[in-house]
Amino acid sequence: MSRRPRSIWVGGFAAGVAVCALLPLTASLARGETVESALAQAYQNNPTLNSQRAAVRVTDEGVPQALSGYRPRITVTATGGEQSLSSTSKVVGGTVPPGSPATYFTQSGYNAPYGAGATISQTLFNGFQTANRTRQAESAVRAARATLRLAEQTVLLNAVTAYMNLLRDTAILDLQRRNVEVLQEQLRQVRDRFNVGEVTRTDVAQSESRLAAGRSQVLTAEANYKASGATYRQVIGSNAGKLTPGTPVDRFSPPNLPGAVGSASAGHPAVTTAEHNVDVAQLQVKVAEGALYPTVSVQGNVQKNYMAVGNLNTIESYNASVLGTLSMPLYQGGAEYSAIRQAKETLGQKRLDLDTARDQVRQTVVQSWGQLDAAKSNIDATTAQVQAAEIALNGVREEARVGQRTTLDVLNAQQELVNARVALVTAQRDRVVASYTLLAAVGRLAPEVLGLHVAVYNATVHYEQVRDNWAGVRTPDGR
Repeated sequence: MSRRPRSIWVGGFAAGVAVCALLPLTASLARGETVESALAQAYQNNPTLNSQRAAVRVTDEGVPQALSGYRPRITVTATGGEQSLSSTSKVVGGTVPPGSPATYFTQSGYNAPYGAGATISQTLFNGFQTANRTRQAESAVRAARATLRLAEQTVLLNAVTAYMNLLRDTAILDLQRRNVEVLQEQLRQVRDRFNVGEVTRTDVAQSESRLAAGRSQVLTAEANYKASGATYRQVIGSNAGKLTPGTPVDRFSPPNLPGAVGSASAGHPAVTTAEHNVDVAQLQVKVAEGALYPTVSVQGNVQKNYMAVGNLNTIESYNASVLGTLSMPLYQGGAEYSAIRQAKETLGQKRLDLDTARDQVRQTVVQSWGQLDAAKSNIDATTAQVQAAEIALNGVREEARVGQRTTLDVLNAQQELVNARVALVTAQRDRVVASYTLLAAVGRLAPEVLGLHVAVYNATVHYEQVRDNWAGVRTPDGR
């Protein structure tokens, strides 16, 4: 055991775990899958992220719906059918002498009336409701884009975590398997010494017990490895290949805590989303107040009928008109006033949500900064722990050879070394994940910042395609 290299990423531990510059990399690892390639896959394939992109496209359609208030509404009507009509009329006046019996005139027959017409209406003024609805829809689009950025950060952070967890569990599994190999050799040596009377049955039992515990730890490590692989498949979208070490991304984060807090408070997607939600709520107040204003509209109508309904004498008729309408609401049961008060309360709630978002972002940044500092220090501590455990194991073995140490002392020293190496693996994983967590807390975990080789999703493309679209049911992607 004393002749094994200190780095758990060389020799038998080819799977590796993300480390900083302290640990060497082999040429074979450099050709494997990287954190960046895994993040690119997650950015393209993750269903949660694709669902959020679809949600943004759904929100985009609110803008043309609001803009429709500026556009005319045209209706075309057509009528046709059969009618049977019979009417009796009383003839009064004219040439009928006074006192003469009344004269009646009866008319009956069949005809097929039909006609066509068109109506066009245009709202000229509605209390600025259309303008405010349009601005509200645009603010909702900006909020949806900020929510998409937040979803991107969550997915990318989950992808990094899944990647690093799989690396960690791969290395731990390899450590535990090698520990079993060492314990098996230790048990063989103890049994040989027992056979020649150098040790007692107790020493053999202690070695057997420690070997059984080591095998149990291998089974646990295998279960953790399989679980991490399944999580990797879920988040990244593909099965893991040969994973190479990742590196921290401290260079993309602010150099000090005040700068990190200020950057997050100003540009974190959660804060941006809350700010746009305030705008949406404020414009909803104006929309609700618009219901108290008068409405001005103009309507044009044209109608052409043949064989009028209810009249056998009319053969053809034509009607055209252009009318303006002014409607002034006076009282509508009080619903409009309640809607205004409700919108104002919602606005107050969204402002409180904005304060909450800023506080949460600040707390997350401070927490992430502390975790990163702790992870950096933990690397040094666990590295020293491994070095000390290796020296201690070598010393205990030498002392055991001359009878100054027992078999149990050797087994304990071996287990302490394994535990130290597991702690180092975990610390190195935590170091990388903590750097990405801080970057996400600041609001900068994005493919553009990381320099991922992937086409960045541009939410404005779909927006521009549908914003001024007057008609059509086919989506821009052809559906």
